[in-house]
Amino acid sequence: MIIVTTNDLPGYKIDAVFGEVMGLTVRSRHVGAQFTASFRSLGGGELPEMTKALYESRQEVVARMVTEAQQKGANAIVATRFDTSEMGGTWTEVCVYGTAVFAIPLGAGEPGATGQSVYLSQNPQG
Repeated sequence: MIIVTTNDLPGYKIDAVFGEVMGLTVRSRHVGAQFTASFRSLGGGELPEMTKALYESRQEVVARMVTEAQQKGANAIVATRFDTSEMGGTWTEVCVYGTAVFAIPLGAGEPGATGQSVYLSQNPQG
């Protein structure tokens, strides 16, 4: 699955648009991790416990978005965006959304073809 933040895919023709897809999770903060992070924040710098939690949440929501896109028959997602918000002071919502599409790599000699798309058009299994 190709996932990009751009509205198009250089070297590809978007052959079908399946619509918006998304992934969402709401996580409660672990009291111990929150306490440790609060203590560490006094000295400044990164809060590894919170970084790990956010990273894992983002990976989870992307996997959910990809599953939804695959169910619609897509092989790529364009215009991908993340949204994160706090809910009630102890919950964090992480959302990712984009547009599910079917993209076809352009072959050699086609306007807009790239080295990657030419290779993929000649070797469909990658």
